[in-house]
Amino acid sequence: MKILITGGTGFVGTNLSDYLLDKGHSVIAIGRAATQDRISADRYQYISADTTQPGDWQEALGDVEAVVNLAGRSIFKRWSESYKKQIYDSRILTTRNVVDALPEGQSVVLCSASGAGYYGNRGNDLLKEDEKPGDDFLASVSIDWEAEALKATDKGVRVAVMRFGVILGKGGGALDKMIPAFKAFVGGPIGSGSQWFPWMHLTDLMAATAFIVEQPGADGPFNFCAPNPIKNRELASTLGEVLGRPAFMPAPAFMIRAVLGEFGNVLLDSQRTIPDKLLRLGFEFQYPDIKSAIQAVVS
Repeated sequence: MKILITGGTGFVGTNLSDYLLDKGHSVIAIGRAATQDRISADRYQYISADTTQPGDWQEALGDVEAVVNLAGRSIFKRWSESYKKQIYDSRILTTRNVVDALPEGQSVVLCSASGAGYYGNRGNDLLKEDEKPGDDFLASVSIDWEAEALKATDKGVRVAVMRFGVILGKGGGALDKMIPAFKAFVGGPIGSGSQWFPWMHLTDLMAATAFIVEQPGADGPFNFCAPNPIKNRELASTLGEVLGRPAFMPAPAFMIRAVLGEFGNVLLDSQRTIPDKLLRLGFEFQYPDIKSAIQAVVS
C-alpha cells in the first residue's frame, strides 16, 4: 500500500514511516525541513513543503491509498497570541489542503490527527468517543481540525480521526522531557496530581494507525490512548519507581501557570479517555498499563 504522511519528520511521523516500511508499505513523507537523512529506503520518498500552503506537494495525493495527517505545530511551549495562530493554522490549513487534493471516487482512507484536548477539562468523567467537546482553545482547535478532515467523506474517502493522548516513546515525546528531571531528583506530580492523564505508547499508536488503515469500515473518531487511564500522580510515582528515583517534588499549579501561561492549563486539565472503539474492533494493546510502557521506554 502507498501511504502519505504529513508531518513526516516529527517524532511520530518518523517512527511511523519506519514502522510502515517494515510492514512492506511504500511511504511518502512530507515535512518542513529542506532534507532528511533519518530514513533511506527504496520505498521511501521525502517531499519538503509548507503544507499550510497549496503547492506541488499536493500532486502526491493523487495516487495514494492512505493518508496519515500528522502536521501541526507543537503545543508544548508557552503560547503567545501569534503562536496560538500557528497552532491553529498549521492543523486546519494543512488538513484543508490535503482534503482539497484528494481525488473523488478513489478508494482512500484518511487518518487525521486530533487530540484528547477535544474534550476539554472533564474531571473524572469517563470519556468515550461520543462525548461532547470542551470549549477552551485546544477543544476549539480540535473541533475545527476534525471538521476539515471529515469534509473528505463528501469525496467518498473513509475518514478516521485519531484523538491522541500524550505519546510515550524512546527518543522523544513527553518522557524525553520528564526523565532528566527525575534523574536529577526533582521529579514529581504536576499540580495536585489528581488530574487524569491520557497516554499511549508509541508502539501501540503505530500499530493502531496501521490497524485502522487496514480495517474496512473503521471510521469516525478514535481515542488514541491506553485502555487503563491513570492520574498524574500515578505517572510520577511509576516513573520514579522505574528510574529508582523519588517522586516527591510536585510542581504547584500556580507555578505551572506562572511559568507556562495558558499552556500550563493543558498540564493541569483532566481527560479520562478510554479507547472504546479500538477495543470494540478487536485491537490488542502491547502496552496497556503505564509501568510496562515506561519500562519499555527507559530500558
